[in-house]
Amino acid sequence: MSRTIKFAQAGGPEVLEFVETQVRAPAPHEVRIKVKAIGINRAESMWRLNDYIEPVKFPAGLGYEAAGIVDAIGSEVTGFGVGDEVNLIPSFSMNDYGTYGEVIIAPEHAVVKHPKSLSYAEAASVWMMFVTAYGALIEDAKIGEGDYVIIPAASSSVGLAAIQIANYAGATPIALTRTSGKRQQLLDAGAKHVIATEETDLVKEVMRITDGKGARIAFDPVGGPTLTKLLSALSFNGTAYIYGALSPETTALPVLDMIAKMTSVKAHNIWVTSGDETRRKAAVEYVLTGLESGALKPVIDREFTFDEMVDAHRYLEQNGQFGKIVVTV
Repeated sequence: MSRTIKFAQAGGPEVLEFVETQVRAPAPHEVRIKVKAIGINRAESMWRLNDYIEPVKFPAGLGYEAAGIVDAIGSEVTGFGVGDEVNLIPSFSMNDYGTYGEVIIAPEHAVVKHPKSLSYAEAASVWMMFVTAYGALIEDAKIGEGDYVIIPAASSSVGLAAIQIANYAGATPIALTRTSGKRQQLLDAGAKHVIATEETDLVKEVMRITDGKGARIAFDPVGGPTLTKLLSALSFNGTAYIYGALSPETTALPVLDMIAKMTSVKAHNIWVTSGDETRRKAAVEYVLTGLESGALKPVIDREFTFDEMVDAHRYLEQNGQFGKIVVTV
């Protein structure tokens, strides 16, 4: 028997319930895992609210990331064995699988070997943040030396991953934060420049930093009115990747300005990378190499216990964290 977290209706953190279940044997291409740690993501909060990129089928489970130990394998699984330490990379629908449980079932394609240098909590934190940023910045934008990258919501886990990946690629990360309260933390995390958007003119400051040329890339999870400013801060032929909608306000596009500067807005999500076997393997190799070299590092804001999952979701929705929230099991 295993405790698993489910919810029967959309709502706040209080709709999450502990359910005692008998975890089935894995199907031929599945793995059963005893969970040691769970990474908590904004996507799961949106899923709980039934406000995500696909509709929820109730009663529902949730969770994209976990680290743990293989408990059983399906008859056709060849890459893993019982007792292996493993992680899950987000590459499945939460209507089909979830990680919020003491023992879980996962598809074989989503399972990766556990990086030996990381704790379970650290390993549960890295895959969503680094693969999401990798997909836009490395796989698609191919950032490198001489590029400036604007990173809104820079203190989020994906924002911090984008800072690290920009530095790893030789580009210059420009971190955005609302006030100066997290300026030093962001500089310590690798940001070359930090702009407090409620205290400074965003466009003017980016133009000052880039000698009037603008940044080639913006990597934005917010949308709303700030997107117009981001587009104005881009260089000719610059691109804004939008991978979230944290702003509740309308996201408008300055079409004539975009035409004049030939700027682009591209929607982005992790599935572009993790949903394709070749791309997923390349991303995993990139992240593992970065972790081994020290160029990429997990950033954990706070740990909760499994019994505190509701509190973990409440904390997530306060939007005050610096890095990843992790739940230990």
